This record gives sequence, C-alpha cells and structure tokens, in this order.
Amino acid sequence: MDSPHGAAVKAEDFGLKGPRGWAFRGVGIDAEPGSLIAVEGPSGSGRTCLLLALTGRMKPTAGHAEVGGHRLPKKMAAVRRLAALGPVSGVNDLDQALTVAEQLREGALLQRHYGAPVRAMLRPRAERRAVAEARIASALAAAGLDFATLPKAGRTSVRDLERLESVRLSVAIALLGSPGLLALDDLDLKLSDSERAEAWALLRSVAARGITVLAVCSEAPADAVVLRTCPRDPDGAQGSDVPDAPAVAEDDADADSGSDTKNDSENDDTKGADDALAEAGRA
Repeated sequence: MDSPHGAAVKAEDFGLKGPRGWAFRGVGIDAEPGSLIAVEGPSGSGRTCLLLALTGRMKPTAGHAEVGGHRLPKKMAAVRRLAALGPVSGVNDLDQALTVAEQLREGALLQRHYGAPVRAMLRPRAERRAVAEARIASALAAAGLDFATLPKAGRTSVRDLERLESVRLSVAIALLGSPGLLALDDLDLKLSDSERAEAWALLRSVAARGITVLAVCSEAPADAVVLRTCPRDPDGAQGSDVPDAPAVAEDDADADSGSDTKNDSENDDTKGADDALAEAGRA
C-alpha cells in the first residue's frame, strides 16, 4: 500500500516498440513508496521513453506496470495526475524568456487551475494568492533553491541559471502539486562531480519526504534501486547483443508485479500516443 505521498512502482515484462524498433523491453521492478529509482544507461538506450511510459506520458506496447495502484496502460490519465515531471527536454522545458519568479507563479497558476479542487477556486483572491505564495516557498525550500543566491534574486532570468539551479527550479515547480512520483530526465547531464553529488542529495531529500523519485542518469548512486537499459544496434533493435536479457531492477529481479486488476475498465484518453511513439528512438 502506498504512503500518503509516495507511489509504489511495479512493472513486469514492460516494453515499448516504436517505428524504429524496441525503445525498451523486459523491464521489471518492484519499488516501495519513497524509493529513489535510477534509470541508468547510455544515451539512445530508451531511458527517456521508459521514464515517460512509467509516468503515463507514453503508451507501452508490452507487459504492464502499476504506479500508485494504477495499472498501465489502462490508467495512464490517473498516473499522469500523480506523477510530476522535473526537467525532461522537449516535454516540459523551462521558458527561457521568463524570470525565476514568473516561472514559479506560472507553475502555481497551472496547478491551481488543473490540479486544485473546485472549492479552492471559490476562495477570495487574497486567500488564493497567500496559499500560492506559501506553496511556492515550501517547494523552493524542498528543492534547495534560495533566491538570495541568484544574481537578481527572483528577477533572475531563467536563461541565466546554471544547470544545477535549473534542475532545482524544475523540481520546485514539480513539487507544487504534491506529487506521489517525481520523474527527472538526464539528471547528471553537464554537471561536475560536486554538482552531481548535490543533485543526488536533493533527490534523496525528496524521497525522504515520502515522494518516490525516478531519475534518468548515466551513472547511478549505490543507494538507488537501479534499472539498466541496453543500447540498440545500428538497425534500432534494443539490446541485440544480448537479445534475451531484460532490463530488470538490480535488487528486485524476482519481484512480484502485483495482482491483476480484472475490474479495471477505465478507457484512458491516449490521444497523441502515436506521435509520442514516433519519438521512441530519441531517448
């Protein structure tokens, strides 16, 4: 059973095949709520596609998964509601034309419109503003982003942020909606060794709050639940050098994937899935 905040992540023979072959396949994992999960592998091995599939953004074509008790692929919309994306290039990039404060206010506004209950919209404007400011302050603290350390505080342009600062800002925006799962792509991209250590420390602190964290990286830390993806051959087939080797969580290779939900009849809106599949080869 999930904690009040975190989402358990389970998968069995999970896979996605696109126009250029398998993006990933044979994935198995059984991670508890509040786990730190690292998707490790070289660029081009299906890491981003696996992240998007486990967060309900891409429709898998083989096996199944369960995130926060919601079975994939049947309940993609439900998974999207509980899984927030941190930085994922080409999916939820920060707006380089905004300031840090503007980006946060925009995130809070979107959360209020699409994630808050209807009764919250009926509160007086001053109360809504105070609630939004409190939520932003809490998210900034959790992400370790201090305006005082920025060149122009909240008026600093997003384009002027260092890579780690951008990661912290993306995490803060994702945390505004109190997600059960936080997913980040290319966590260690363009980070020095010391910055990489800071980034993982940030994710450990998020996981310690009970939120499950899923992070794509080139090298996973020793304390993470590790999913390793295999490189493709030149023809686009994933893991062709070891064709029968599945991508399995390092310490959960024999884990049970959970019971079958026979009464799950929700028809999920999968509009755009074909377009997403066309991107399967890029991750």
